[in-house]
Amino acid sequence: MIKYSKISNGMNLVLKYKKEILLSLLILIAFLVSRLIILGNFPIFTDEALYIRWAQIASQDASWRFISLTDGKQPMLIWFGMIFLRLIEDPIVAVRLVSVVAGLFSLIGLWLLSFELFKSKRVAFVSSILYVAYPFAVVYDRLALYDSLVGALAIYAIYFSILLVRKMRLDIAYTLGVILGAGMLTKTSANFSIILLPVGLILLNLKQKNLINKLIKWAIFALIAVVIAEVLYNTLRLSPFFHIIKEKNTIFVYYPFSIPIGDNINLFLGNLRGLLTWLFTYLTPFYLILILVSLLTRKFIMEKLLLIAYFSLPLIALALFGRVIFPRFIFFMSLYLLPLAALGLVQIIDLINNYLNKRKLNSYYVVSVLVILLFILYPMKVSMDFIFNPEKAAIANADNAQYISDWPAGGGVKESVKFFEEKSKNEKIFIGTEGTFGLLPYALEIYLANNPNITIKGYWPIERIPEEALESAKKMPTYFIFYQPCIECEFSGDAPNDWPLKKISEFKKNDRVYYTVYSVDQK
Repeated sequence: MIKYSKISNGMNLVLKYKKEILLSLLILIAFLVSRLIILGNFPIFTDEALYIRWAQIASQDASWRFISLTDGKQPMLIWFGMIFLRLIEDPIVAVRLVSVVAGLFSLIGLWLLSFELFKSKRVAFVSSILYVAYPFAVVYDRLALYDSLVGALAIYAIYFSILLVRKMRLDIAYTLGVILGAGMLTKTSANFSIILLPVGLILLNLKQKNLINKLIKWAIFALIAVVIAEVLYNTLRLSPFFHIIKEKNTIFVYYPFSIPIGDNINLFLGNLRGLLTWLFTYLTPFYLILILVSLLTRKFIMEKLLLIAYFSLPLIALALFGRVIFPRFIFFMSLYLLPLAALGLVQIIDLINNYLNKRKLNSYYVVSVLVILLFILYPMKVSMDFIFNPEKAAIANADNAQYISDWPAGGGVKESVKFFEEKSKNEKIFIGTEGTFGLLPYALEIYLANNPNITIKGYWPIERIPEEALESAKKMPTYFIFYQPCIECEFSGDAPNDWPLKKISEFKKNDRVYYTVYSVDQK
């Protein structure tokens, strides 16, 4: 009887929430298709090669679990990558799946965040739909980079920060602390989630009784969360390479007052222009319109201010102090705008339906679907272009260069790996690469390092052909790969004319950038 009662209650719940369950399944399927389809086909990018190779090394040797610190990078992505490498055969797909899973958590987190802020399931579901189609998210959920993981943790950090302000419970503080710590173990930019904790106080009712007591209670819980985060982060001090994180940060940001005020203003304006250009490219005019629409009403003023502050303050800080910037740096910030876009889209749907209802035209679901499609079709097109035809995708120019059309992009790597695998079946071969760190030799090592018939050696700087390569050519087939910019050559990826080389193959990235494989003449 008890068992039957439980089944009956379960069925009643399914029937009660059948619309929500069906919509959730459709969103989930759309997400998985957009993130998983031909995931391994996109050429590996320089930073991906680093992270995947580090994950392989750390997986094989426990003493190198902090290997990313040797380059000043926190290890969370590498640790997750180690897990997936044990489950998935293709290493590129394995570590990219970390970003896919992080994107799935972002999808769920945006639903929770939107519902908590605006108390509307419709806004929550629309927020998740917008994330599925969002080109910025599609790009980074499909790459083995830190940024999708940073974005997911940033969403949950703001969500639990809001819960802490509204409910002030110790268990929320603990959870928030773990999330903040995980963010700090992922990337330095996650520190913004700690810096922005006081912003959540704008949601407090200033007219309530015992306001001072509430503030003191919040401060204690917030301090607990920060202490937990710092304890987790300081586990990195177990590595002798911990100090390199700070050194690496100085490559990407200026410290305050380290440059003249005039230069700082010029830097700020230039950075801000670039950051906003990239942001508008990924948001597309359609999401921008929705965000602006959401700001036109007086409802949820404090909630909107909270999201705008979480977005704008890190953006301004990056514009002020950014020494080297890339579009991926603003990905996590842009996610705070999606609940606003979702709110704007629901407001448009309600406006149209109210107009139709006055004329006794009841077509809520049809209007909702059509309006949503109207605003996501173009972002979906950009996303699908990135998946199936990346050269034509309307993504940020800087991302196009890095991932598709310039020397950091890995076009040609997969083809050369197949070539070397075939050549090494019956004999030993030697492969020299232009560069000792980055795309080469790491992208080759990912697939070929354990092949006993293949020796891979990187060289930098390259002024003349290495004697080692010449000696190797006398004993076995020897190859050399060029892919980086070369001032003296006809094009990037070209070899010096006086080297005894024969071109085997070349992969064109743009009119002046190639990935070129040469054989070394046996003399």
